[in-house]
Formats: sequence, structure tokens, C-alpha cells
Amino acid sequence: MNLHTLKPEAGAVKKAKRLGRGEASGKGGTSTKGNKGQQSRSGFKNKKGHEGGQMPIHRRLPKRGFKNPGRVEYKVFNVGQLDQLIEKYGLQEISLEVLYMNGLIGRTDKVKVLGQGELKAKVDLKVHAVSEKAQAAVTAAGGTVTLV
Repeated sequence: MNLHTLKPEAGAVKKAKRLGRGEASGKGGTSTKGNKGQQSRSGFKNKKGHEGGQMPIHRRLPKRGFKNPGRVEYKVFNVGQLDQLIEKYGLQEISLEVLYMNGLIGRTDKVKVLGQGELKAKVDLKVHAVSEKAQAAVTAAGGTVTLV
């Protein structure tokens, strides 16, 4: 097999539809664009969400509540989960780099540790936020908490 002998599979390549090449072609005259109207003109561009003058659906539907643009979303880990992570991945500390390397968070995620569950192992935390209960549990186990 050589590059000059390669050919596409049979039926893979079709001829382009030739528009506006006379009435005998069956695609002459209006060139399959129908009669009259904005869409039959040259230079027509369809805007996203345009419904031909009808009120678009994103304006018809009611909007409720308030979306806070400054909201901070955290990836949450409970103290009870930390023991499982330490056993599974053999960690000495839990930091953003370690969590990212093990595929538990994304590159830009913020991490918060909450206090549900029990912590048996000594662990050092380097995260964005910690609840008071979680901080008490980590220090009681002999670990340290550092906020990034």
C-alpha cells in the first residue's frame, strides 16, 4: 500500500449539491431556499435563539431567585473521608497538589473540609477552608491545619 494508491471507501465521497445552475437541474430559480423572505436573501445570518419574531423561549420562561455571581463553590471532604483517602492513597498530608495528583479535584477547585465522621490518623491539612468541628477533630488527632 502506497500513499498514491489510497482511495476513499465507495460511497464515502459525494458530489456537492450544485445550486442555481438552471431550471433543468431541479435546483434552479430559488436555489432550494423557498420563496421570498429574509432567509432567501444573500448574506442571511441566523442568530442563536431567534424564533422568527416570536418571543424567544429564554424570554418567555419565568426567572426565579437570584444567581450570585460571586458565589464560591467548594469541593467538600468530610473528616470521615480523610481516613479512607489516607488508607487508599497512602498519604501523609492532604494538600491541593496531592488531591489533584490523585484525581480527586480539578486544577482550579477550592477545597473545604467538614467535620462529619471520625478521624483516627494524624494528618496535616493544607486546604482553602475548614469548619470549626473539622479543625478540632484534626488537632485532636495530632495533625495541623493550614489555610491556603
